[in-house]
Amino acid sequence: MTTQEKLDIIVKSCEDKKGIDIKVLDIKGMTSIADYFVIVSGNSSSQVDALTREIDEKLSEKGEKPQNQEGKNSSRWIILDFGDIIVHVFHKDEREYYNLERLWEENHETKEEE
Repeated sequence: MTTQEKLDIIVKSCEDKKGIDIKVLDIKGMTSIADYFVIVSGNSSSQVDALTREIDEKLSEKGEKPQNQEGKNSSRWIILDFGDIIVHVFHKDEREYYNLERLWEENHETKEEE
C-alpha cells in the first residue's frame, strides 16, 4: 500500500467520524521519524477513541497495522505510528495546548529560509 493510499484512508476515517480540523503535514526532510503527520481533534474522549478505532480498523482491513500506539488509556492524545505516517488524535483542549502544527510549521519555515 502506498503512503498516499494510507493518507487517503486516514483522512476519510477522520471525516467519517466527524474529526475536527484534519491536517496533513509533510515533514519529509525535517525528520527521519516519518514522512507525514496527520493531526485531528475530537470534542470528547469518546470521540477521540472513535477516531482512533476507525483509523486502526480501516487500515487493518488493508493489512496495515500500527507499529506502535501511545495514549489509549487517557484518550487525550493518542498516537498511531504507521511508520511513514504518524497520526495524532487529540482531545481539542490538548491540541490547543500542544499546538504541534505551529512547532512543525515554524521548523519548516526556518529550513526554507536557510
